[in-house]
Amino acid sequence: MPYKEKPIEKLYYSISEVAGMFDVNTSLIRYWENQFDIIKPKKNKKGNRLFTKNDIDNFHIIYYLVKERGMTLKGAKAKMKENKEDTINNFEVIKSLKGIKEMLLEIKENLPSSE
Repeated sequence: MPYKEKPIEKLYYSISEVAGMFDVNTSLIRYWENQFDIIKPKKNKKGNRLFTKNDIDNFHIIYYLVKERGMTLKGAKAKMKENKEDTINNFEVIKSLKGIKEMLLEIKENLPSSE
């Protein structure tokens, strides 16, 4: 079996990298960090925030609730507190379905046209 190199995943992401992932300003990332107690970035000696993969997963859930579902921050906080498991499961299902949709659209584009 041939050797297959695993993609390298970073342990920590800067605030600008996280903001770029979600196409938002860094100020929004700092604001959400203050509003949601599930986001706990580490800070280096300079005070720069270092976000883990777990923090980014939590940002995905918050982004989904606030930006895609249109919930208020108060509503998103309540949803995360009352039923975090259900929220995470719903988010994972939607993420999976979006991946399937992208794959199907890519297949459709590569099909030969029957004109």
